[in-house]
Amino acid sequence: MEIITFKDVYKKLGDKQVLNGMNLTIREGEIMVIIGGSGEGKSVTLKHIMGLMKPDAGEVWVNNECVSSMEEDSLYKILSNFGMLFQYAALFDSLNVRENVGFALDEHTDLSDEEKNRIVAEKLELVHLSNIEHMMPSELSGGMKKRVGLARAMARDPQILLYDEPTTGLDPINADVINNLIIELNEKLGVTSIVVTHDMQSVFKIAHRIAMLYKGKIIKVGPKSEFMDPEDPVVRQFVRGEAHGPITDEISSSVLK
Repeated sequence: MEIITFKDVYKKLGDKQVLNGMNLTIREGEIMVIIGGSGEGKSVTLKHIMGLMKPDAGEVWVNNECVSSMEEDSLYKILSNFGMLFQYAALFDSLNVRENVGFALDEHTDLSDEEKNRIVAEKLELVHLSNIEHMMPSELSGGMKKRVGLARAMARDPQILLYDEPTTGLDPINADVINNLIIELNEKLGVTSIVVTHDMQSVFKIAHRIAMLYKGKIIKVGPKSEFMDPEDPVVRQFVRGEAHGPITDEISSSVLK
């Protein structure tokens, strides 16, 4: 079943046309990975899904509701369906782990302290961290910060988990820990997972389907098997990480103009 749909979405930021007639459908329960170069609009895509950014034209649908035309009150209600792991975890430095993970529970629920503490412990256990509620972000490694951020994203049992460059800044071992958690949580909780990244090793490990964003459009979408040896020269250059090809040739020609 389709859970998120982009219909001819256009978005301009300053002089740059970031999304240029983007179309994409994401299915319930899948891990969809959106790839593309820096500045191609991957993070902008996530903001459109959450309704935090409105398209200049086109529509974004979530659970059969058009979030791109929602009023603020209605949008606030639908935001509880989302959890997001930010690129650098984005923990509150002045709050301990318990307060970080339970932030949304403290701010938006009337649960007892006992119940909130139980939920925090449960979410930390899901990311294989226990008994660290008292620790401060400054005491955590980069990998631990990402996992605490993921526990926070799950605090209100979201239907959809969004990951913005989840392995950025991590060594290969900790990156693989995060990759395994993305797969594990998708299977265990049945959530829909949307990951934006250009870490191709992660992409081929976690993805059910891959969509490539280029010049504001999805130029290819399909199972990861179709990206192993793609025919499209743009997709092929990006996936293989090659220095020479149509992407870099075009950049070079535009600089010389």
